[in-house]
Amino acid sequence: MAKTNAATGGTATGSSKKKGAKEYTGRQKAAIFLVTIGSELSSEIFKYLREDEIETLTFEIARLETIDSEQKDMILQEFQELMMANQFISTGGIDYARELLEKSLGSQKAIDIINRLTSSLQVRPFDFIRRTDPAHLLNFIQQEHPQTIALILAYLEPNKASIILQNLPHEVQSDVARRIATMDRTSPEVLREVERVLEKKLSTLSSEDYTTAGGVESIVEILNLVDRASEKQIIEALEDEDPELAEEIKKRMFVFEDIVMLDDRSIQKVMREVDSQELAKALKSVDTEVQDKIFKNMSKRAATMLREDMEYMGPVRLKDVEEAQQKIVSIIRHLEDTGEIVIARAGEDEMVV
Repeated sequence: MAKTNAATGGTATGSSKKKGAKEYTGRQKAAIFLVTIGSELSSEIFKYLREDEIETLTFEIARLETIDSEQKDMILQEFQELMMANQFISTGGIDYARELLEKSLGSQKAIDIINRLTSSLQVRPFDFIRRTDPAHLLNFIQQEHPQTIALILAYLEPNKASIILQNLPHEVQSDVARRIATMDRTSPEVLREVERVLEKKLSTLSSEDYTTAGGVESIVEILNLVDRASEKQIIEALEDEDPELAEEIKKRMFVFEDIVMLDDRSIQKVMREVDSQELAKALKSVDTEVQDKIFKNMSKRAATMLREDMEYMGPVRLKDVEEAQQKIVSIIRHLEDTGEIVIARAGEDEMVV
């Protein structure tokens, strides 16, 4: 007698009747997949799952009865098709994925796979411009309202958004940067309207999801990729318009762990400006890569003394560690502003000589 699975809405048949791959629930298929690939690979997959997901799959694995090779092959093939479709969507969007799947699997199979994926997969707004050249996109959006530009850049990959931001007129750059930083949730109606406008120019894909984009982290990621001149101009303009926001952005643009990006000569210059006790506190919570980078640029005697200071210091409050790190970051930013050191940025060929 057939039983309805309340959790998935799927149908499980009795053990006396052989099942096709489509008759298993999603959890059962996942369990069969894990058993089929073996315990070593399954344990690696478990590392990325929540505890409740692991418990559910473990329960399903324990309940599995004998699965013949034909059924295993059908389920493995289904997983392969879903992974392939997911990759196509990530590469070029749903239309691109559907086109490739139709060529290899046929129209109906392609539609079935896409429908199954998109029922649980959120496609980000402006996904259609993923493959658009930033310079080409700039020509279409630079005359738009700053809020519209900010919305589009917030959904773009940071490396593309940075190219567009640094090529906008100077009087617009800081306004767009501020709007990205202060952006929160955007209604699907607004997203649809902006996409509709771009659809006429670039041939788009509509989106229905209600998502969050923008924020300080978003503009920080973008500014970290623009050239230094554009970054400085934008920050200076923001300091006049919104000093608190500018300070928050500056704090996050270069974090203490980023010190590993500096060349040895720059680190040595920074060390000459830093108090040894502050440095000892700053190194308490960082990984060995950061510590080794610092120790490498000190004399053996100074490195030994610093290690001893860290050991004798004992436990330090996280707040004090972060304050010490921020002081050193401020020194690094000052040295960069005065031209004494250079922080490597994407797309720049500057060298310290």
